[in-house]
Amino acid sequence: MARTPWAPGAPALADAARAIASVISDGRSADIALAPFDATPQRAAVRAIALGTLRWYLRLAPAVDTLLNRPKGVDPRLHALLVATAHQIEYSRNVPQATVHAAVDAARILKEERATGLVNAVLRRFVAERSTLLGKVDRDLAGRTAHPSWLVKRMAQAWPQQVTTLLEANNAHPPMVLRVDLSRCTREDYLAELKNAGIAAQPISWAPSAVRLEEPIPLAQLPGFQSAVPDGAVAGAQAPGDRVAGGVSIVSVQDAGAQLAAPLLGARAGMRVLDACAAPGGKTGHLLEHTPGLAELVAVDIDAQRVERIEENLARLQRTAKPVTADIRKPESFWDGKPFDRILLDAPCSSTGVIRRHPDIKLLRRPDDIPALAKTQLEILQACYRMLAPGGRLLYCTCSVLAEENEAVVSLFLRNEATARLIPTAGGPAADSSAAAELVPGALSVGIGLQLLPGAEAGSDGFYYACVEKTTAGT
Repeated sequence: MARTPWAPGAPALADAARAIASVISDGRSADIALAPFDATPQRAAVRAIALGTLRWYLRLAPAVDTLLNRPKGVDPRLHALLVATAHQIEYSRNVPQATVHAAVDAARILKEERATGLVNAVLRRFVAERSTLLGKVDRDLAGRTAHPSWLVKRMAQAWPQQVTTLLEANNAHPPMVLRVDLSRCTREDYLAELKNAGIAAQPISWAPSAVRLEEPIPLAQLPGFQSAVPDGAVAGAQAPGDRVAGGVSIVSVQDAGAQLAAPLLGARAGMRVLDACAAPGGKTGHLLEHTPGLAELVAVDIDAQRVERIEENLARLQRTAKPVTADIRKPESFWDGKPFDRILLDAPCSSTGVIRRHPDIKLLRRPDDIPALAKTQLEILQACYRMLAPGGRLLYCTCSVLAEENEAVVSLFLRNEATARLIPTAGGPAADSSAAAELVPGALSVGIGLQLLPGAEAGSDGFYYACVEKTTAGT
């Protein structure tokens, strides 16, 4: 076997540093920053290092910076390499000295040959002094949990009893949760299919279509995920899932908390439904699976590339809807004037309920984002309401845990709209939001709507739901 010119792990560290720097310095999302490395042999390692480092960046970077004379003068990729290596030293099982050696080679891969001495010296000091360095950072709750101080303050104000659990949950590795298409396969049959494939999984009791895998796996290994004949496959060959659904795609990846949207909306066959801010289409697919026979489902998103994701998901699921690229705040740009019986509004938000899946949120979100998002959310809610039929219902949801984006938005809308009234979350797992809070472990009835927190008994991400009804013909 040919000997690699680099220490084991060095290429993955170098690529992870590139991705981290792209997030920290350029403000790109982790998904975008990691995309260039998806085709590399070390893809899994790069993702694990980068996401782990972003998760703990606000704990690790201050410790590393105390070892640098001018932290801001260090090249962003080199600084990212130091923090990523600190993450591997603190959170992986790798031998620290070997990790430092790999980081020196990673600096060479990054064409920072002159900085190898600095990398070696700083990281060896970190190995020797990390208990003291991190101990100083850990005196503060924000540092100890690797969150920005402003967000810790907001969460403490919103959830004083749950704030510590909430912050800790944000740093946990999220489970891989699946949604089984119950119109094509029973959950029991799908669990049997997983067992036959050697994949350990458990049903989630409060979400009828949800299955939690004990360990995440690549989608390519997931039975029933792909369509019957994927690109490049031989026609007639048995695909994963053939024993339970004849090769038709029967499963999607979706958190259990997100799987509440379709039942809470309470749509029925023959209804016209609008899925607002629909990309990438997870809830669109679930609506079609949950309520066969809809007269029409229009899925709108402002981003054309994200609308393509809706189309891809519909094609995989072999389901039909009408994807539209438009600004939902301007109904005249796409709406035919015929009211919708049900509207699902998954409003753009701070995503503070899904930090465990997207740790870059802690680094990219700013305090000023929250009021700006709340303003947009209210505008979208008002625009959607114009398209709602008298007697129709609109389900407002976010993946935020901040009241400013949730109860406050719905409350302001209700005060300004005489024809709207808050109703129980009918059509869902219970007759009203308080009962739903009892059936979904750890869910909270917050007066206006239903709140799920990450880290609560339900084990889901953080979601907010509120349902309103149009009582008379509005404008």
